[in-house]
Amino acid sequence: MIQLNYRDARPIYEQVRDGLRQLVLSGAISPNEKLPSVRSLASSLAINPNTISRAYEALEKEGYVYTQVGKGTFAAQLTDVNKERVKTLMKQWQTITMELLRLGISAEELKEILKRMEDESND
Repeated sequence: MIQLNYRDARPIYEQVRDGLRQLVLSGAISPNEKLPSVRSLASSLAINPNTISRAYEALEKEGYVYTQVGKGTFAAQLTDVNKERVKTLMKQWQTITMELLRLGISAEELKEILKRMEDESND
């Protein structure tokens, strides 16, 4: 399910958030499917429940999940989320791409990298 890397510079809640986001985006967690409870996920990952709560809150702000009081947290429909996430990622991508170009990476090299990534995502 979710892999934590304690050598990763990112905080654990971000790793949990990113892992859950990938599961929702990949369809491993279907829309309206109930996510594990905070306690059960914290127990299975051997981390503090507050860390899971923080990850769930971040995902709810991003629109990937929604919470029903007394029932739990569920995966959201992604139609509107995808548009907002694409906007955010495109801004980040443009910033990173400009920096790479300034550092001497050619547009051709970037195209090759994108092509490899596209091929990998289709596998």
